[in-house]
Amino acid sequence: MMNHPLLERCKLEKAPSFTDPRYGCAPEARPIREHIERGVVVIDKPAGPTSHEVVAWVKDILKINRAAHTGTLDPKVTGVLPVLLGTATKSADCFIGDKEYVFVMKLHGEIGAAEVRKISEQFVGRIYQRPPLKSAVKRRIRIRTVHYIEIKEIEGKNVLMKVGCEAGTYIRMLCHHVGLALGVGAHLSELRRTQSFPFDEAVLTKLHDLKDAYVFYGEEGDESFLRKLIMPMEYALVHLPCIIIKDSAVDAICHGADLAAPGIARIEEGINISNRVVLYTGKGEAVSIGRAKKNSEEMRRAEEGICVETEKVFMKQGTYMKGWKTKDKDKGKA
Repeated sequence: MMNHPLLERCKLEKAPSFTDPRYGCAPEARPIREHIERGVVVIDKPAGPTSHEVVAWVKDILKINRAAHTGTLDPKVTGVLPVLLGTATKSADCFIGDKEYVFVMKLHGEIGAAEVRKISEQFVGRIYQRPPLKSAVKRRIRIRTVHYIEIKEIEGKNVLMKVGCEAGTYIRMLCHHVGLALGVGAHLSELRRTQSFPFDEAVLTKLHDLKDAYVFYGEEGDESFLRKLIMPMEYALVHLPCIIIKDSAVDAICHGADLAAPGIARIEEGINISNRVVLYTGKGEAVSIGRAKKNSEEMRRAEEGICVETEKVFMKQGTYMKGWKTKDKDKGKA
């Protein structure tokens, strides 16, 4: 088995396995066109365009038909915008990692710095929010978790802050509520997203750099610049629990079968029933995503039965050799 970094978490060995080099390949070694069609690029979104406009430009630059962003940023907001390319868009609704923002909260009145810090700390934890009028979701109260609030600097009525929070937290509403709690009112004046887990500013790509890289590839045949900017789709799934499956189970999963106990090689610890899990080959390729029907220890001990119910398949059928039976009693099992 290859020592792929995405698979090191799978410490529970269920059965020794070998991955055949004749089938599939490590995500980073995919042919460049397939790399583009199954990758993710993290755009440094500028102020002005919407997230949808940025995605349209990425599709045009890379000459692909499908792309999707994860986590909408309105025209005024800048920063980390992951864009899933081609078949990687199948994982768009799985990308629900935490976010981090740096922003300026504008107070509507004078108040001491100590009071601002004290009140802001009260918004760490579970908070209630109603989406603003201009939002893409229903305006009903919902609970979101704020992991931390750091006040970086206070200058007059401007408060520079950093917040780590659950996806779907509205920073504009957070500023509004902090202002109400302070008794002077406040609004959001500037906002930049610095992290959309697992991606942060260290992997940002500007649109013109992506364009230049594609020109080098298209006109000079130099794909090295594109490979530095586009990551395999597997990098967008790293926040989800994982299971390594045997080569013999891969093609059945690609045909929509559920994962049965005999098809498992290694398991990540801590998986609970109903958790979403990603199934990987021994080379680190994402095969599918599904719901766990057993916990990690139950999977490791099981000799038969369904362990993961398949929801979405990422890998093309026929990528690996057929290693499953076709008798009625064996259909739907891998």
